[in-house]
Amino acid sequence: MSEVTLAPGRRLSQIRQEKGLSQRRVAELSGLTHSAISTIEQDKVSPAVSTLQKLLKVYNLSLSEFFSEPVIATAPKVVIRPEDLIDIGGQGVSLKLIHNGNALRTLAMLLETYEPGATTGEKIRHQGEETGTLLEGEIILTVGGQRYHLCAGESYVIDTGQPHSFSNLSATPCRIVSAHTPATF
Repeated sequence: MSEVTLAPGRRLSQIRQEKGLSQRRVAELSGLTHSAISTIEQDKVSPAVSTLQKLLKVYNLSLSEFFSEPVIATAPKVVIRPEDLIDIGGQGVSLKLIHNGNALRTLAMLLETYEPGATTGEKIRHQGEETGTLLEGEIILTVGGQRYHLCAGESYVIDTGQPHSFSNLSATPCRIVSAHTPATF
């Protein structure tokens, strides 16, 4: 697989080509437009998390596989340093995955930061359950069409099979620590 040093769009282009797919076919399979695929692959725009998930579903890759370097079989780490976290976010949303290198892990944990005005984009949907606690700031969580306004100190538990999104409509950053299972990221 390719190195992470490639820009995300270039990496997506390389994966698409390795899979023998045209941009038009990826657009059909992902539900995105051909021009959106082209613009992303040229690194003219950074895709929202929900858009990236649609593309990676076509390529049968998780977000952590996309953003991590090829892993050489070693014992899983016990201590993960800040520089080892894998940032799978974009467009004002930082989603730092705590990953110890264990491909068989069953739980995933994220340190999330939403800048003012940032959103995960379209509704995200994946198998499992997620729980999180706001460390600071506030966020609008939309689950199955219902909006919840959460503030620092409050927590949530959601069925991630339901369409959901996070939006920071405030003037200050929001930080969340979350965990989800299965480890789809």
